[in-house]
Amino acid sequence: MADPLAATLFSEVFMADQLARNVVSRALPKGMEISHFSVLNHLAHLNEERTPAQLAATFHVTRGAMTNTLSKLVWAGHVHIRPDWDDARRKFVAISPAGRQARDAALATLMPLMGDIVRDIGADKVRAVLPVLRELRARLEES
Repeated sequence: MADPLAATLFSEVFMADQLARNVVSRALPKGMEISHFSVLNHLAHLNEERTPAQLAATFHVTRGAMTNTLSKLVWAGHVHIRPDWDDARRKFVAISPAGRQARDAALATLMPLMGDIVRDIGADKVRAVLPVLRELRARLEES
């Protein structure tokens, strides 16, 4: 039997995801996709190298999908990929200075938009919903 609360929750999550992606896509610099921004943002936060396999696992995508994203980021000059000096079969990915600048420029455009939405909803409401969203994400990651 269908659970209307579950259906409503997932319907709202799916719609919010689609609308958020549209807002972010329109705000990103020309040629930058959400997947590109996500990888750059992740590497900027870590401030250390990752293997393509580690990045694929982090973003829950196939290695092929990550290879495609990384190829576009290399072409744009936003990441550097080097061989693992100890194991030639592996590679390491690092954000380049140009990639950090592109990520920072994207954030400079995105943060006011996100800040306005949080301000309009109300910081207390956003803080209240974050634990539920985190638990939902954790449960989905487990399955």
